Amino acid sequence: MEYQYDKTPYIPVGGILINGWEAIVQTVSDRRNAAERNRFICCIECYQGVYLDEFERHIKLMGFDCMINVTNLYKCEKDIREMTASWVTEDELFGKKSPLSFNNFFDKKKVQNMLSTNQERAQSIIVFGPGAACLFPDVNLMLYADMPRWEIQQRQRGHKIGGLGVNNAYELPSKQYKRGYFVDWDICDSLKKELLPIADYWIDSTVRELPKMIQGDTLRDGLKKAVRRPFRVVPFFDPAPWGGQWMKDVCGLDKSNRNYGWCFDCVPEENSLYFQICGELFEIPANNLVFYCTKELLGDNVEHNFGQSFPIRFDFLDTMGGGNLSLQVHPTPQYIRNTFGMPYTQDESYYLLDASKDAFVYLGLKTDVNSTEMIDALNKSHETGEPFDADRFINKWPANKHDHFLIPGGTIHCSGANAMVLEISATPSIFTFKLYDWGRMGIDGRPRPINIAHGANVIQWCRQTEEIKHKFINQIETVAEGNGWIEERTGLHEAEFIETRRHWFSKAVTHDTSNNVNVLNLIEGSAAIVESPSAQFEPFIVHYAETFIVPAAVGEYTIRPFGDSCQRCGTIKAYIR
Repeated sequence: MEYQYDKTPYIPVGGILINGWEAIVQTVSDRRNAAERNRFICCIECYQGVYLDEFERHIKLMGFDCMINVTNLYKCEKDIREMTASWVTEDELFGKKSPLSFNNFFDKKKVQNMLSTNQERAQSIIVFGPGAACLFPDVNLMLYADMPRWEIQQRQRGHKIGGLGVNNAYELPSKQYKRGYFVDWDICDSLKKELLPIADYWIDSTVRELPKMIQGDTLRDGLKKAVRRPFRVVPFFDPAPWGGQWMKDVCGLDKSNRNYGWCFDCVPEENSLYFQICGELFEIPANNLVFYCTKELLGDNVEHNFGQSFPIRFDFLDTMGGGNLSLQVHPTPQYIRNTFGMPYTQDESYYLLDASKDAFVYLGLKTDVNSTEMIDALNKSHETGEPFDADRFINKWPANKHDHFLIPGGTIHCSGANAMVLEISATPSIFTFKLYDWGRMGIDGRPRPINIAHGANVIQWCRQTEEIKHKFINQIETVAEGNGWIEERTGLHEAEFIETRRHWFSKAVTHDTSNNVNVLNLIEGSAAIVESPSAQFEPFIVHYAETFIVPAAVGEYTIRPFGDSCQRCGTIKAYIR
């Protein structure tokens, strides 16, 4: 099969693209010069991770009487670190969700001095930086400089940026990410939600010194268009200590790289969304769509239960020609709420897109396992470096293409080498308690953090061999069939809130969102076409292994093989029960 996986999916959107700093400077200057009011205030709100030095250099060219970088009005770093300490914590990976806002970061005396000084003398003011819109909510011109989380992570890895009010660029990327995840990004997102409906312009600041800007109405029109059609977010790929070779071929990746272990193929909290405007790609965080068109995207019931959080996650774990994942467990719902302040946990499943003959999955405990003995053995291995005998305590199941393993929180698990896993799970992505990592180092040459204490608190010791065999593996049930298609229920576990349905089809099969967001992956066949019986959206082509989202607002849609009319295709679909 010839693979056609698209790494740059986009949604075509009409509008004007303002390309580069020179054009942006001119646009802002023209708006200021055309203003009828004597006093003119422009605000450029910035997401954490935007290069403020770059913005400052070019803002100086706009000719305003007064330029204010609001980060100079923050409290001192010592005070900010003390204020955030209980949320960031000393743990290398885990913190607790913070209730803070930008108002907690500003020094009141600095702000008052700034306001009194500039009220007296400046006729034109431009204010910029994270939190600028909190200080100047009533302005003549509002711009928003956005930043996708994947790019933030690249800047963190390169030690190029700091967090809100702290110079932590020198810290380990994992610690920088933790501060972003538990503190900074929620603060930025809260303000972004207020500005999405009203911003005059939106800036894609992903590429240094090459910004792109569109009108706010163009952004909002694009988001409204997205929730009326199937679409894909922009996947990103990353190497891993256990990474494999499968995605290099199927996804068309650089074969000179050692491996690729991860692909986030549908995690709107992390992925970007591309608009194509005037023939160019304009990048925004996919979460913008979740924030602005929540009900249309998720559906009424999902919004009621999950708010502005996209609850379904699809990602790839490639161990083909690689090694075992870490032996791990995810927190139970009560533990993640009480310990980390998260509303729900990462219940998940492994769907095998592909597997070699020797592939396997560790899942659940062996019958009558002694919990104290196992935890002691894990601790001894961690302290001494001696191998942990996983086969003595954990079930090792053969894994074949299209098998489905169900993994609710509290279930010990690990995909072995030579498997290609489509991980279907709830969204929280940072809460993996590694129990054993086979004595290897991380990509950065450092030992990966092991979390035996957390793991011991959540392992469900009752999930042993017989229950795993009969309730957690290939729970396949045919629920409907028609001319050229079969629909099967494949899970997930009764404790999980995600339902999955697999369709095999050689002819068109009808789906309906029933006011509930659908996430699908083409698990078999080179290509399929998604169509609207009422012509609500243009036909949408998906290729093998591509994940796509069908918003709740779409309603009825059909999927049929595309290209070779005789091919048999398969999809797996996830939605909220």
